[in-house]
Amino acid sequence: MMSNLKVITEIPDMAIMMPDGCRLSARVWMPQDSIETPVPAILEFLPYRKRDGTTARDSLTHPYFSKRGYVCVRVDMRGNGDSDGLMEDEYSQQELDDAVSTIHWLSAQPWCNGAVGMMGISWGGFNALQVAALQPSPLKAIITLCSTVDRFADDIHYKGGCLLNENLGWGATMWAYSSRSPDPAIVGEKWRQIWIDRLTAQQFLPSVWLRHQNRDAYWQHGSVCENYESITAATLAIGGWGDAYKNTVSHLVRNLTAPVKGIVGPWVHKYPHFAVPEPRIGFLQEALRWWDHWLKDIDCGIKNDPDYTAYLMHGVRPKTWYDERKGHWIVENNWPEGLKNQIWHLQRDDKLGMESEQIQRSIISPQICGLSAGEYCAIWLGPEMPGDQRIDDALSACFTSTALQQDTDIVGAPTLKLSLSADRPAAQLAIRLNHVHPDGASTRITYGVLNLAHRNGHSTADPLIKDELINITITLDQIAYRVPKGHHLRIAISSNYWPLLWPMPEAAVINITGGQLDIPLRPSGSKDERYFLDPESDAPWEIETIRSAQNSRKQISDQTTGEVTIEIIDDFGSARDCDHGLVSGSVAREWWTIHPEDPLCASAKTHWTTENSRDAWSVRTETYTTMTADAKNFYLTARLEAYEDEVLIYQKDLEDCIPRDFR
Repeated sequence: MMSNLKVITEIPDMAIMMPDGCRLSARVWMPQDSIETPVPAILEFLPYRKRDGTTARDSLTHPYFSKRGYVCVRVDMRGNGDSDGLMEDEYSQQELDDAVSTIHWLSAQPWCNGAVGMMGISWGGFNALQVAALQPSPLKAIITLCSTVDRFADDIHYKGGCLLNENLGWGATMWAYSSRSPDPAIVGEKWRQIWIDRLTAQQFLPSVWLRHQNRDAYWQHGSVCENYESITAATLAIGGWGDAYKNTVSHLVRNLTAPVKGIVGPWVHKYPHFAVPEPRIGFLQEALRWWDHWLKDIDCGIKNDPDYTAYLMHGVRPKTWYDERKGHWIVENNWPEGLKNQIWHLQRDDKLGMESEQIQRSIISPQICGLSAGEYCAIWLGPEMPGDQRIDDALSACFTSTALQQDTDIVGAPTLKLSLSADRPAAQLAIRLNHVHPDGASTRITYGVLNLAHRNGHSTADPLIKDELINITITLDQIAYRVPKGHHLRIAISSNYWPLLWPMPEAAVINITGGQLDIPLRPSGSKDERYFLDPESDAPWEIETIRSAQNSRKQISDQTTGEVTIEIIDDFGSARDCDHGLVSGSVAREWWTIHPEDPLCASAKTHWTTENSRDAWSVRTETYTTMTADAKNFYLTARLEAYEDEVLIYQKDLEDCIPRDFR
């Protein structure tokens, strides 16, 4: 097999000119014989800096495809990395237009046979879907990983109409990331002016996102669920149960009219040939089959693959990090047909049973309920997964089943219908479906949240009327999970979920009078298992480690004030590229503070340090953000400092006040 591999050339900086004259910088891996024998091109289009940001994963992935007959093109988006121009926002029309122009440019090159594929994870998975919806004619197929079809309902800004704290956390990350300098070795002497222009124009995106608290035209843009039929490119969708984006693969497999296949593993927000928890899969081999079929017209048996493949995780004890999840692969065609739904009812005496009963249960959770939720999007260094839920269960209204009489395979998205009233115009609910072990340990299976002012939809907030009885439905995230015989199911309901959700202005009392849990079940057997090849990859990035990566996650209780702070420090280390000598490093710090009885004392603070250097050249940025709120407004601050050779050369401070819209 190795003898059939192509000899490739790597180009660190290929210029791709946009129609308005903006120069985008691309790193390219190209078979040396592609001029004589043109091949398809595979595009990855990102803001994450090809020179030092995604280099580790790029080294494993793009040369692998190139050696097997593809030109792989990793482009820095406008205003990022080594590209010219300025970035406006995530998934802006300019970004999508640039990607379409790049695809047409690639298809017209002498080394390309005219067929183009697009792939990416997270941002790159989002814009692969969005660009496919624009239907550039050379784009024949895409691979989208850890992405979403709905930018409002299922991204890092809002969930169930509730404000996610990741709206600030991720915005702070981009505030740091996009303010970094280009590499003088690529762009030459103009690097400083590009950097200053970038710093001057840098938007603080949490302010932008927080000005759209309902699902308006801003969020409809780039949400491919607005028109699934707009996607005509063959789509391979991949996700992970440890990721924030658990629902997308199901949505795409169910709704696309284009050829589509879906795979969901146990993984966090990473490519599945190096993701955790294991088992990993031979993702590059699967992707190569996809490209060969759709870009080279080679029959690889793709059409015989199951529509939907999911890793059924066998229930285990709760841990904040898993190296491996026991389980097995299951397959479905005509998803989600064939599932059998089982109805459970919330009953008196905090029971979950098969018979409907009238209940009377009040909830007013302390503001610290949710401290065992883990990270909203597990992506960095760990431990980031939900821990033992017993602490949060004790702060919630819980309804627990008797011991299950057989193994129970939950596959799909459970839903909970509730009849309730509240004593405030704004309130939120967090619903957790937990696996309770015989000794009482509680593992979160899946969860969902709802801003009750969004009970009638996300286009506008509809305040609650005090003590008026309403009926709501909350859809929990997709999952595939086996609860063992003799163990228990539990529904836990809380009125807060910190620090995943920003709290409501007032602590509401919620009175529940009835509830019905609908769980999709699936009979499983070994006959439907699917097997994947072991992971392959190309040679890893060659670096010299200067400072090793390390992380810290602490819960700090102030015995004087009663406030509780979650402190997260991720030092991503520092390393020198053994090829071109660029040194890169960063440290991210976050603090999330709240008092158990006071939602208005909630505060968030971040501080990022990013560094680049080579020989005598050295640059650094320090970025700071904060968020607080009173009953009527959110208050944001952001500070950016840029240093050259340890001399402050640029700084700016921003402040913003944004009205709260029933959240």
